[in-house]
Amino acid sequence: MLKVNVNNLKEHSIELENASAGTIDGKAFSWDVIEVKDGSFHVIKDNRSYNVEVIKAEASEKSFLVSVNGNKYQLHVKDKFDELLKSLGFDELNAKKVNEIKAPMPGLVLDIRVSEGDTVKKGDPILVLEAMKMENIIKSPADGIIKKINVNKGFAVEKNQVLIFFG
Repeated sequence: MLKVNVNNLKEHSIELENASAGTIDGKAFSWDVIEVKDGSFHVIKDNRSYNVEVIKAEASEKSFLVSVNGNKYQLHVKDKFDELLKSLGFDELNAKKVNEIKAPMPGLVLDIRVSEGDTVKKGDPILVLEAMKMENIIKSPADGIIKKINVNKGFAVEKNQVLIFFG
């Protein structure tokens, strides 16, 4: 059984009997699915045709952005193991606490895009680090608040040097 949350609005229960049939919220369905090219599918369900494209897939997060006939949908998927871990209270074990953001490589700080006290979301750009003549955008590893910025624009940094204290 899968639980699929669509656009953080509605959750559906899906059970697949095989590749072409199953139930959605207890109602039986069947479909024909053909992969047209990598990440693009043609689906026929209930005598209707759909063009489905996987725009972005975050497998570790079980999160997908898909386009169905031009309409975009954000999907978050949970399987029976995710549900079991949640029921046992173990669903947050993988969430690691981030206290600092370190330089992934030696380089030069070109730009700092946050200020102390700013609230950031996972994936937000934090700063720009130039290394080997390439600009690398360092992104926030988690949701949090910028506690202290340890570097300034123009600073040269070494690998694993603490750039920002995070909380």
